[in-house]
Amino acid sequence: MGTEEKKEELKHSLSMFNKYKDLLMELTRKNVKLKYRNSWLGIFWSFLQPLLNMIVLSVIFGALLARKKDGIVCYPVYLFSGRLIYEFFVTSTKQSLTAFRRNASIIKKVYVPKYMYPLSSTLSTFVTFAISTLCYVCVWIFFKLTGISGGAGLTLSWKIVLVFLPMILLLMFSTGVGLILSVVNVYFRDVEYIWDVCTKLLMYMVPILYSMNRFEGRKIMYFIKLNPLYSMIELFRQCVLYGNTVPTQLLSWKLVLYATVMSILSLAVGIFIFNKYSDKIVYHL
Repeated sequence: MGTEEKKEELKHSLSMFNKYKDLLMELTRKNVKLKYRNSWLGIFWSFLQPLLNMIVLSVIFGALLARKKDGIVCYPVYLFSGRLIYEFFVTSTKQSLTAFRRNASIIKKVYVPKYMYPLSSTLSTFVTFAISTLCYVCVWIFFKLTGISGGAGLTLSWKIVLVFLPMILLLMFSTGVGLILSVVNVYFRDVEYIWDVCTKLLMYMVPILYSMNRFEGRKIMYFIKLNPLYSMIELFRQCVLYGNTVPTQLLSWKLVLYATVMSILSLAVGIFIFNKYSDKIVYHL
């Protein structure tokens, strides 16, 4: 394909996206509403659910894993920050994975750019993720004011203004993985169950419940760091949790570089696979 053809194809894709952007917003809004349909508390669960998860996990694992020598200042807040990133990735990819199956009847009858379905699933999850961050802010302030569980040691620095960076990288990475899974699941339905097991294992493969200091000098530490989700969790914590450690230092450039490369690579591979196989999806639904 020549340069001019590529430019025309890109121009057409942007034109189609602009044409259907209102539909994308409507699908996103619909997904948010459906998630909490018939629930008394509605979207408030986006605020309450992560709070309850934090309480339960803090009670169960706090006594075992919240050791000061591991460098954890306030274990509940430390745990919450990791769970927040993990939950968004898992929920968004699971929603994207089943997007075509859930909308099969519409896809067979009405033409809409097919990427709208997994993309709207990711964006709707990002909306609930944004609400959950408000819960995180409230929890951070509570532990800071009360001093419970070492909360008095919590401090912020100017790096809080960079918190959008790991969030954008996480959104890109999750979108790419979601596009890949959404296509693969149409052809191989077992992927849905395999991914469910993988995401459960993933929770213990990134430092959510524990600190990386526990594995200092051990080979498993390097294996954990290969996970792109580790870089995004650590970048998020550097912005909102590690203000008392070298407050004048920028974010780790190694983590930023690795997370950026993996996010762009994930999105590029997702778009490539989606463009190659999306036209045949309707025949397999």
